[in-house]
Amino acid sequence: MPGLPVVAAGVPGRRIGRRSLAGDVLGIAPALLGFVVEHRTEDGVVAVRLTEVEAYAGLDDPASHAFRGPTARTRVMFGPPGRLYVYFSYGMHWCANVVCGPDGTASAVLLRAGEVVRGAALATARRPACRRSVDLARGPARLCSALGIGGEHDGIDLLARASPIRLLAPSTAVDAGRIGTGPRVGIRAAADRPWRYFLDGEETVSAYRPIADRRATGAGIADAIRQTGHRDRSR
Repeated sequence: MPGLPVVAAGVPGRRIGRRSLAGDVLGIAPALLGFVVEHRTEDGVVAVRLTEVEAYAGLDDPASHAFRGPTARTRVMFGPPGRLYVYFSYGMHWCANVVCGPDGTASAVLLRAGEVVRGAALATARRPACRRSVDLARGPARLCSALGIGGEHDGIDLLARASPIRLLAPSTAVDAGRIGTGPRVGIRAAADRPWRYFLDGEETVSAYRPIADRRATGAGIADAIRQTGHRDRSR
């Protein structure tokens, strides 16, 4: 599967090199499944294993915040790779992305969902209305809430040793056969591109809800699938 060797697995908790995130976002996004995002605060540590992500291809992607070029809001997306791009969604929620690709390309991977693997009590305290552990980080806003990520963390370096928020490698790479793909959630532009990646069988993967009628041609969908090297298994 293209891209999986780019961000290689290794010793659990191992930091990764910046060059590992400097490749094509369509390879990096699925490769990040199984990686862990860890946030250390005065209240404690919460870590989330990624089970669902979405790729956004910057200037080549009408659904990307950076499609029309750099702004004060999106400047972090233009590099360097390995930084966190955090934005406020619908005036209610924070969402987080891992910046990737060469400097200037503005590619990013949205962290859509994951499993809390450390600090469940603290994550639950941050989300007191949550009734099931699988729902603590099931969705991009919930993930940020469970991890305690907000606007003040925009631009933070996920790869720095002393960073409070870090992106860490898993012990083993995810089996490529477990990776499903489908359309991205909550967008209207480029809605037929299957650039959402998730781990089949994981309860923490969010439910797919289209924002509009997706009557894309079969040829268009097939072309997009060929770009990613994955089959379409949206749910």
